[in-house]
Amino acid sequence: MSSMEPEILGGDGVQEDFEVFYDREFSQVVGLAYALCGSWPTAEDLAQDAFVSAKRRWSVVGAYEQPGAWVRRAVANRSVSLTRRRVSEAKAMLRLRRQRRVDPPDLDGTDDKFWSEVRRLTPRQRQVISLHYVNDLRVREIAEVLEISEATVKTHLQRARSTLQARLADQRGLRP
Repeated sequence: MSSMEPEILGGDGVQEDFEVFYDREFSQVVGLAYALCGSWPTAEDLAQDAFVSAKRRWSVVGAYEQPGAWVRRAVANRSVSLTRRRVSEAKAMLRLRRQRRVDPPDLDGTDDKFWSEVRRLTPRQRQVISLHYVNDLRVREIAEVLEISEATVKTHLQRARSTLQARLADQRGLRP
């Protein structure tokens, strides 16, 4: 056996139930993951991924003398991969930022009240209005971007426009 392989149970070879193992080890493994990555949600994800892998291989991992060591190594490896991926993504974003500066679309002539009201629309209406007016996309193009039908885009556009018209009229005192 190589020095990298965990020892397999000897003697009677009684294997612990995965659920018992999970209940006993989970909080400690999350603590390790947090120490490695500094984020509780990410730590929980890393730990959960490692336990899912252990569960899939439980017939082998559960037979190790210390299956917890296997899960901890999996968390450590995943945290290194996550850090590398984040560093790589950050470097790529910096390169892109240096190459091309993108100015936001010119929303000249629009008032803050209008966009504030747009943000109060339903999520789909907000998306449709923004894609149509900010990115100047046609109904067909919006349907492709959002992976919805053209009829659905038209419905959301109409409802959003009606809602915005009513709200903005109320704000300006144009309605009794």
